[in-house]
Amino acid sequence: MKIYTKESLIQSLKVIASRGWIENLRGNNDGAIGNTLEDLLDIKENNLPLPNAAEWELKTHRVGNTSLVSFFNLAPSPRAIKFVPRLLLPNYGWQHKEAGKKYPENEMSFRQTIHGRAASDRGFMVKIDRRERKVLISFDSSKIDERHSQWKSDVKQRIGLNELEPQPYWGFDDLEHKAGTKMLNCFFVQAEVKRENDKQFFHYVSVEMLQKFSFAGFLQEIENANILVDFDARTHHDHGTSFRIREAIIPKLYEKATVIV
Repeated sequence: MKIYTKESLIQSLKVIASRGWIENLRGNNDGAIGNTLEDLLDIKENNLPLPNAAEWELKTHRVGNTSLVSFFNLAPSPRAIKFVPRLLLPNYGWQHKEAGKKYPENEMSFRQTIHGRAASDRGFMVKIDRRERKVLISFDSSKIDERHSQWKSDVKQRIGLNELEPQPYWGFDDLEHKAGTKMLNCFFVQAEVKRENDKQFFHYVSVEMLQKFSFAGFLQEIENANILVDFDARTHHDHGTSFRIREAIIPKLYEKATVIV
């Protein structure tokens, strides 16, 4: 494995970008852009051989890709309440589409991906209370789409149509710690992708050196619908509550961004 200084790594990334289209020899999985770049740099599994290496990592992104990627999992507080299986699923869930087929007849589902820009079609959204230093889950029955009218009636009978009580939340300190440990200083490399004669090629067109995680930026991107909260629970299994992110906005989560290429 090659040993780099920060300066020599920057120079190597510039050289790779200048090479233009490079054939993908690492398969068609989502990580091929990063895997190919690691091969070109002669590093393994994102372990940057730099001084203070634990504080740096390599992140890659396909230009034009707007899909969400998993950021981290964190159940809402107070965690002892177990909000999703004990409150949201039984009171606000709906019949699972595989109920009576893959799962029992009474299998319920609570799957929602929500953010801070607008309520979902079932009335859920994220709200940020900067005074109380909380990120809260909110429910507004007036925002429920008409096609869910039967479900709305069911919820009214089960628990009523008022705001969630208590409201699930994440404290700023918990979120900042969790997100900050994921957002190490990094080199953010973006690549264009093309296919010719059944072969795939990458062109590494942009490199930024990103430093110091910005929690204010993190909160702003929740409100911008670029960081979303994802619930995925059913009666007999809770997949957990996760925060998901649009990769392209990663540079906005750092206080300092230095353009390399």
